[in-house]
Amino acid sequence: MNYDKFFSQNIDSIKDQGLYRTFADIERESGSFPYALKHQDGKAEKIIVWCSNDYLGLGQNKEIIEAMKRALDQVGTGAGGTRNISGTNHYHILLEREICYLHKKQSSLLFNSGYVANEATLSTLGSHLPNCLMISDANNHASMIQGIRSANCEKKIFSHNDTDELETILKNETTDRAKIVVAESIYSMDGDIAPIKKIAQIAKKYNALTYIDEVHAVGMYGERGAGIAELQGVAQNIDIIQGTLAKAFGVVGGYVAGTSSCIDFIRSFAPGFIFTTALPPTIAAGAYTSLHYLKYSSKERSDLHKKAELLKTLLKKAKLPAMQSPSHIVPLIVGDSKLCKQVSNQLLEQHSIYSQPIFYPTVPRGKARLRFTPTPLHTNQMILDLVEALKDIWQKLKLKKAA
Repeated sequence: MNYDKFFSQNIDSIKDQGLYRTFADIERESGSFPYALKHQDGKAEKIIVWCSNDYLGLGQNKEIIEAMKRALDQVGTGAGGTRNISGTNHYHILLEREICYLHKKQSSLLFNSGYVANEATLSTLGSHLPNCLMISDANNHASMIQGIRSANCEKKIFSHNDTDELETILKNETTDRAKIVVAESIYSMDGDIAPIKKIAQIAKKYNALTYIDEVHAVGMYGERGAGIAELQGVAQNIDIIQGTLAKAFGVVGGYVAGTSSCIDFIRSFAPGFIFTTALPPTIAAGAYTSLHYLKYSSKERSDLHKKAELLKTLLKKAKLPAMQSPSHIVPLIVGDSKLCKQVSNQLLEQHSIYSQPIFYPTVPRGKARLRFTPTPLHTNQMILDLVEALKDIWQKLKLKKAA
């Protein structure tokens, strides 16, 4: 076996298809977001970032930065072990308590990322609950799909956001069978919002647990930023809420929240939790401060939604093929992956605007896109400049406009 030849041939294949990913060398500047420095060929150029998941710009929040500095001086850098073996710091306890307050749940558990939270929790529940059936939305995130696969239990897929199909699946199962309905609240590539109130009603009717991924909603929706479940007034009916600390909260990490018995079961049986070094206490301190801050400040949420609506309005007026999503996420469809890269490259090289091209397998083939994420820190002038730059590129590349 020629290993290097195998690796090279496969890389060449995705390059030929226009599916090869390159990383932009970006240096975020504290206090200057959405400006950043792009490093290339020994030079640094100032750019505007339009594709960050730091949705509220809290990665730049002074209160959170100071909290992390204090924690660093107080307890040092790493956690020093797994949560079970010397790695549980008081900041972890404070953060898990704050997550419970946010989602009005009995208990919560931290993970090192949202991906790990999904994979570890779903695989643990699916592999331990007797004769478990996972019922998953067709558009669920890769981490959820992997968790269900790892569970090695029966799974059924319902069409995206199709609650009638979900009910059809459930009504054909016995009430006593263990069942988990798995969905997201906001789907990050299209920006659409799930009917989780209806999903919860159907699941309860047929005695199924509900597992809702709120990573693209926590911090930004609901009166206190608890997500779409809070916004739709259904948080109390969701059995397990999964969230992230890496997007709106501006730090890193993931979590699940639910009943005391469920979370204790995950804590006691999930290998992805048991055998992983705990998050650094400084991260937990920053995330705790961020959650607490957003409980009482709605300005960032309000400004975010205003900026997103302005961008969607201007793109529609310019007849650019943006999906008119109901959320803060603004996808602009290009279609072909190679053309999408060209648009992204021209934005960066000619207009100093950075938006990473997104293509298969993140989105279906032929649905390549740019995914714009306006934040409270993007000015109205930045939005106007972005739209003008896109109009210029669309004309130069002779791309198809919206009807």
